[in-house]
Amino acid sequence: MEELRLQKYLAEAGIASRRKCEEYILQGRVKVNGKAVTKLGTKVKPDIDKIEFDDKLVAKQQAKHTYILLNKPIDYVTTVKDQFHRNTVLDLVKTDKRLVPVGRLDMYTSGALILTDDGDFVYKITHPKHEISKTYTVTLKGIVTKEEIEKLEKGVDIGDFVTSKAKVKVLKIDDEQNKTRLEITIHEGKNRQIRRMCEAINKKVLALHRSKIGNIGVKDLKLGTWRYLTQKEVDELLKS
Repeated sequence: MEELRLQKYLAEAGIASRRKCEEYILQGRVKVNGKAVTKLGTKVKPDIDKIEFDDKLVAKQQAKHTYILLNKPIDYVTTVKDQFHRNTVLDLVKTDKRLVPVGRLDMYTSGALILTDDGDFVYKITHPKHEISKTYTVTLKGIVTKEEIEKLEKGVDIGDFVTSKAKVKVLKIDDEQNKTRLEITIHEGKNRQIRRMCEAINKKVLALHRSKIGNIGVKDLKLGTWRYLTQKEVDELLKS
């Protein structure tokens, strides 16, 4: 009979991402056969063991998972619930599925965001080894020089981390308004990374939009609207 790590079972049941499920286990919110389990790596037999989260029975999902692409507007936070009662991305997606965001966009960044009820997908997509590209359009105050672009391309120190090589394309230089618009593609996902990269070359971000995750873009999606990912798109992300 198949045994699964408890956090993997919870993730596949749609509770949350695998990493978040590990936090729930450590917090004592998960029970196996009536007893709280706080040890990571604990294995369970789904066909035999009774598994509960917050005292509610967890049944592994048999239905097909849901994968949604949202074109997130600014002023929405990338979380399921917000302690400050701000608008969340789930307010924009009307579904009875228990969805979680795949990665994050800060409140003042718009663009491509995937939501799903497949915790195992979240784990695989957000794991650094997959190196899925993310493409951003960023408008900066000031005229960016060739030397500054080369710094971004080679990698910059953003305080606690030196970024890997990036692809940088100049989309527009507006001398009259003293602005530059760049397209930046990275494979990492550090907190506020694009903003911090621009700060490292002493440029203020005026607007930031994530246009693509991998090859999946939101060009044809209006801000605040969403669509289902095709199975082909899901498979391509998992193969990245």
